[in-house]
Amino acid sequence: MEPFKNRISADLVGHISGQLERHVPGFKRKPFEKAILAKLDDLELKERAQLIADQMHEVLPTAPKKRAKIVRAMLHPRGTEKGQQSDGDGISGWGMFPLGMVVGQNGLGDFEGSLDLLKDMTGHFSSEFDVRFFLIEDQDRALTIMREWVDHPDYHVRRLLSEGTRPRLPWGLQLPQLIADPSPMLPLLEALRDDEEEYVRRSVANHLNDIAKDHPDLVARLAKKWLKGASPTREKLVRHACRSLIKQGHTATLEAFGLGAPKIDLTKLAIKTKKVRFGDVLTFSATICSTSKQKQSLVFDYLVHFKKANGDLVGKVFKWKKVTLAPGESLTMEKSHPIKPITTRRYYEGKQGLSLRINGQDFGSANFTLLMPD
Repeated sequence: MEPFKNRISADLVGHISGQLERHVPGFKRKPFEKAILAKLDDLELKERAQLIADQMHEVLPTAPKKRAKIVRAMLHPRGTEKGQQSDGDGISGWGMFPLGMVVGQNGLGDFEGSLDLLKDMTGHFSSEFDVRFFLIEDQDRALTIMREWVDHPDYHVRRLLSEGTRPRLPWGLQLPQLIADPSPMLPLLEALRDDEEEYVRRSVANHLNDIAKDHPDLVARLAKKWLKGASPTREKLVRHACRSLIKQGHTATLEAFGLGAPKIDLTKLAIKTKKVRFGDVLTFSATICSTSKQKQSLVFDYLVHFKKANGDLVGKVFKWKKVTLAPGESLTMEKSHPIKPITTRRYYEGKQGLSLRINGQDFGSANFTLLMPD
């Protein structure tokens, strides 16, 4: 797979330069491109976008209204239609990354005008990273403007309201005020929870998952409220919003989904592949028996306890399945888990572990040996 950083390419620099040449009087194309291309190959994605943004800031007018007019004129007339990227007709897709930086990092002097520009830009590529400068500068003022977007006819703008205000948005600036007190966003998230676009609803779920990292009990209470009479679509949203809490076995969250303490006996947890070569799969099975006098719903996760450099084992939770058992019913399940390279984990040869998590409670323990290549 091609690295993401290559989306910010020399071709894109040419498209941006062409638009600046068209709309900025006196713009000199060759020095602009040379200043960027001399450094571009050595930089990662965000640094590439920042380099272009810095050079654009130097050549654009300082007057806010003139600058905004030029940025709008650079936008591609087709927006993100069918994955539209930048070309000779205008900027869209990944090319919007540096344009958004220009507005977000340098537009606080025209607070309302810049937010309005970012609202219009978000249909070409999300402005979720760039509105955060305004929320940090003056949250009350920014939210007064942004809450008007809740009924906007463009679903990209409705999503921007939810995504741009996420307290802990990956890759984005954190929002300390909303981390400490997410209450200003709760009515807006509720207004968007049944949006007709899944793109918006998924953003609401991810926003709540952010909140859950600092206020788990609040999200559990909200989940219980939202699940009352919920449609399947809303239930899906709430379940996605609570995914981290469910993995953690947060009691109030599990109760919101009707998942009480599991009444089961784990009669067998067996690893079939006692030795697993790196790149192969770990295969295991589990047999349980319900000890409840009533039907019960059970959510199964499993933890692979990976060896660290110091020899300690640390569990990583993986989703498995949800089942319903009748009183006294037994169930045997089998699972294969690939042990393959990923960028976020380094593997160490030797003893590793496995356990189950059922409705948030941990059961059983088994070991296997991981063999690494020489």
